[in-house]
Amino acid sequence: MTLRGRLTTAFLAVVLGPVLLGAFFVGATVAAVSRDRSVDRLDVAATTVRSSVGALCQQLHAVADAVALPPTPEQRLAVADQVIARGLAAAVHVDGVTTPGGPARPWADCSGAAPGGFQALAVRVEMRDANGGLLGSVEVAQTVDAPFVRRLADAAGAAVTLRSGPTYTTESAHHRDAVVQAAVGVRGDAVADSAPGRYVRRLDPSAGQPLPLALSVPRGEPDGIYAVLVATVVLAGLLAVVAAWWLARSTTRPLAELGRAADRVAGGDLAARVPVRARDEVGRLAAAFNRMTRETQSYVRALTTSRDQLRNHLAVLGDTLSSTHDLHRILEVILQTARAATGARAGVVLLLDPASGTLVAQCAEGLEDPDLRVPVGRGLLGTVAATGEPLRGRVDRDGPPMLDHEPRCRTYVAVPFASPTAGTELEPPALGVLALYDRLGLDEFDDADLVTLRTFAGQAAVAVENVRVHEEAQRLSLTDPLTGLWNYRYLKESVRREVERASRFGRMLAVLALDLDRFKEVNDTHGHAAGDTVLAEFARRVRGEVREVDLAFRQGGEEFVVLLPETDARGGAIVAQRLGAAIRDTPIACGDESIDVSVSIGIAVYPDHGVTGAQVLDAADDALYAAKAAGRDTYRVAAEGKHPESRELPVPAGAAPPDDDLPRAGGASPGTHPPRQSRGR
Repeated sequence: MTLRGRLTTAFLAVVLGPVLLGAFFVGATVAAVSRDRSVDRLDVAATTVRSSVGALCQQLHAVADAVALPPTPEQRLAVADQVIARGLAAAVHVDGVTTPGGPARPWADCSGAAPGGFQALAVRVEMRDANGGLLGSVEVAQTVDAPFVRRLADAAGAAVTLRSGPTYTTESAHHRDAVVQAAVGVRGDAVADSAPGRYVRRLDPSAGQPLPLALSVPRGEPDGIYAVLVATVVLAGLLAVVAAWWLARSTTRPLAELGRAADRVAGGDLAARVPVRARDEVGRLAAAFNRMTRETQSYVRALTTSRDQLRNHLAVLGDTLSSTHDLHRILEVILQTARAATGARAGVVLLLDPASGTLVAQCAEGLEDPDLRVPVGRGLLGTVAATGEPLRGRVDRDGPPMLDHEPRCRTYVAVPFASPTAGTELEPPALGVLALYDRLGLDEFDDADLVTLRTFAGQAAVAVENVRVHEEAQRLSLTDPLTGLWNYRYLKESVRREVERASRFGRMLAVLALDLDRFKEVNDTHGHAAGDTVLAEFARRVRGEVREVDLAFRQGGEEFVVLLPETDARGGAIVAQRLGAAIRDTPIACGDESIDVSVSIGIAVYPDHGVTGAQVLDAADDALYAAKAAGRDTYRVAAEGKHPESRELPVPAGAAPPDDDLPRAGGASPGTHPPRQSRGR
């Protein structure tokens, strides 16, 4: 089917479908509402009739009780005459006597079904003596006639027909037989609509209502509405056919022209244009298509020029990045430039973690999970790192299967990179992987993209190697080559930094100055090689006795310094005792000889013994000299005779002590809060 035929069919279905459904719904709704209203009227009429007959029976019962109340027959007959005179009953039968002028028997008793040919409704009441013996009965009756049936119909709001006994009804003559016949087939509270133009309900005798009745109401359906609905549907159909023909004709022609122009553009002819015949939506679509082709031409020319320029400047970009030591920033620039050069949607740079054998993402763009980890040898990225060979293609047909947590993509290109010393025993074959995903436009990455990415990967390898060399040179400039401890240069910087930190947070800082006792005799007796062994072993034991946050330095020769952040004099003394025991208790093995070594230690605390790093170091040196003078192999705490200049700061009276169990500068005396003055070393 052509587009014009589909548009015509769709329009007719959209227009005529709701019209037909609406017409059917309106007709069904009108019929249902009419029936529901008639059924409701019959329900109300049935309830009203039962209530009216029940009220009449209750009235007759009350009259019978009144007649039976007097003790003598004469009095009861007198009451019966009064009841009839007032119109409360049509006849009274008492003591075997029936008042004259009443309806003929049989009478329909209110307590049960009416017999055939009844003329009245009656209630019978028995009279008994004090011992319960039967004295007689009183029976009171009310005539059932045409006025009686008419009164029931007026009260119920529906036509009433007495189905047996005397033939009384309020139905019209041509409806009477049909209504009675329809009532024969009704059971319970059902409603029959078999009578022409009438809804019929049957009312069977029951306790308090012994009359067999039939109730009916007119259907009342608006017949004219169906003719209006049919005319509306026919008119809407004609209008819909005309509108569908015009719509299909005015729409398909410009769409056909647009399709032909799109085919030309798909073939590479970006000069194709579509004539704009109107200012409607199709016309705006044609204008937008023309504007798109013009802009696409300019974009293609600009992208071609930009890509050539970008490739020409890759070498310059690599030289610039190689001079930077911020590795994360270098990799970010490389990844951003690689994405711009290839038009990739997303990318990631991963470096190898030799300890775990896992590739760890250093920077990522356009990925849902930037914290990517891939084992070497598994998945796409792990295979590239293990083999050292680049891969590119489509996920659904090329390359190894990807792991579940690798980035989801359609196309990919991944290139490994290695340091200049790769392949030796010191370096792994692959240092990392540079990967790009989903080239914009859903095209696969080509060989030119692979060459471009290889260039970026080479620059990334150079940058990583430069950063490593820089970090190693920096480490060597700050450490002692013999002991591996920090050197004197880093000591000056560290003590200044730790003093500033302690001052900022109101903490304490303990400084230990250590000196090996009689170390010159070790060199003179066992040689300088043995002296170097003693220094290296001493440094190892010092590192084993301090925390990770503590800092150990070789100040020069056999002199060492240990910084203990957040530690007071008592904590420093505990560490000094531990260090002295660690050196003293176990001789140091030098070849076949064992050398006994001891250490003297001086302790100073910021801010008790100085307000600057230099002052605290000098105080620790003075305490070290005191330990030497005291016989060596011991420790001394700096004297508190010279306090630095300070001023008292007001403290609120309600201030609570800190809860971190750390010593504080300027706090209460050690005797006030003993648990808070020691680190418990």
